[in-house]
Amino acid sequence: MYGEGVLARIVRAERRALALRCPRCGRAPLFRGWFTMNVVCAVCDLTFERAQGYWVGAIYVNYGATVLIAVGGCFLLWARAGVDPVRQLAWWVPFVIVFPLWFFRYSRSLWLGLEYGLNPEP
Repeated sequence: MYGEGVLARIVRAERRALALRCPRCGRAPLFRGWFTMNVVCAVCDLTFERAQGYWVGAIYVNYGATVLIAVGGCFLLWARAGVDPVRQLAWWVPFVIVFPLWFFRYSRSLWLGLEYGLNPEP
């Protein structure tokens, strides 16, 4: 663990994050249910929430992904298909409500994986 590079550790942790698994061991699930996250890993005892306010970074990840997809998609539809941005509101308003709820677990997992890759020992 100590001999590997930071980039390799981040890539491995993010790959595990996409599977919603512990970034350290990759064996235990991060969540039980849709919104309830485990406090520690059941296998390796990694504490997931490292400090009060830790998940603010996950909120930024969720917000960034939502805005990137919605704004990028709006411009793409406008430029390629000629769909007026005002007409697109009927598509994008429901998206920006539902997508962050679906992406919640992934934003937390990706944030935890990135932070663990950069700082493996709290």
